[in-house]
Amino acid sequence: MRIGELARRTGVSERSLRYYEKQGLMTAERTPGGHREYGEGAVDRVIRIQELFAAGLCSEKIAQLLPCMRDSDGGPSRTADGQLVSDLTVERERIDRMIADLLRSREVLDEVIEAASVPAE
Repeated sequence: MRIGELARRTGVSERSLRYYEKQGLMTAERTPGGHREYGEGAVDRVIRIQELFAAGLCSEKIAQLLPCMRDSDGGPSRTADGQLVSDLTVERERIDRMIADLLRSREVLDEVIEAASVPAE
């Protein structure tokens, strides 16, 4: 599929897809005319990249991580080294802290909503 179709199917801009390729997050074959051609697995790859960016990982870390992740076409091509696992553990702890902060914020909002919902006497 061409870059425009991949962009439509994933909701990711063509500019972002070119950036992903430049960062080594994905690859594309080239037609004789120089157009990018992506395989069907590119849709899943783009979705996975978007999820990792949403989790707060940078493109460099994502590039290290992607070969270690199971894709729809089979198993990982390599295992994560100790440094990558350590870095990912730190990222997971950061996400856990963010979740805890968000839960506390939601509790505060619930209290305010509840207090505002009680009719005045």
